[in-house]
Amino acid sequence: MNIKSDIKDPKYVNRYYVTEVDSFEDSIYCHHAIIGENFITEHVHNKDQFLYTEGGVVFLKTAEKSYFLPARHYIWIPAGIRHSIHPSTPDVVMRNLYFPKYDTDQEFYKKISIYPVDDLLNKLIMFTNRWNGNIFPVEEPKYSLAKAFKLLLPEVSQHELPLALPYPNNQKLKDIVTFLESRIEENVSFKTLSQKFNISERTLARLFQKELNMSFIQYYTILRMLTALKLLLDEKLSVNEVALKVGYSSLPTFSNTFNKVIGVRPSEYVKQKQLLI
Repeated sequence: MNIKSDIKDPKYVNRYYVTEVDSFEDSIYCHHAIIGENFITEHVHNKDQFLYTEGGVVFLKTAEKSYFLPARHYIWIPAGIRHSIHPSTPDVVMRNLYFPKYDTDQEFYKKISIYPVDDLLNKLIMFTNRWNGNIFPVEEPKYSLAKAFKLLLPEVSQHELPLALPYPNNQKLKDIVTFLESRIEENVSFKTLSQKFNISERTLARLFQKELNMSFIQYYTILRMLTALKLLLDEKLSVNEVALKVGYSSLPTFSNTFNKVIGVRPSEYVKQKQLLI
């Protein structure tokens, strides 16, 4: 499928996310477009945002974390969260729905999260392509259908993925994280890290937990899997080559870890990606 064929307006006009999304408090705003920019500057809106992308890797950054949005996944961004969007290419297609708050909203809608998109949700996303701009409550049945899209999300989104890494504030930990990123193919051990940065293993473990609210192994595993996702999407490498580049000498171990974090095996992920090209 040509992901650009159903985009009515390929230009990113008037920075709609600043000028139009919040123009009417009770409307649902729909926008499908090629990004057309190297990044979307930091902004905030008063509506919840559903964001699904096609055609490349997208990083979404907040003050606290960097989120990685791979193919066949969506991110839910609650109202009031300042964020910027950084695509791997301006040709990435964004499919957005912005929803007002409802009295019936569940806890699901109150935090930023990433979920895989199954076949049902994918069809529903493609259905929304017929909508553009504001959808008002008086526009029935269109408004009820759009609202139902939001109400269905908790039912079809059962497996939240930890595709985000927090930013450390501690300078030593910043240096450690930078080192891990630069040596991702080496499978750096906790002991090696402790010795290189002249810090006891006990203190280092506490630093990860205090600063990042996760253990070293949790952080390092997610870092390696996010890097693997980027390599699979951008570098056209085989699964075996990607495993080696993120420090796994055992392909089964890499595949099992990938499946645990991402929800599918890397070979299946590659097949899904190819279906979207």
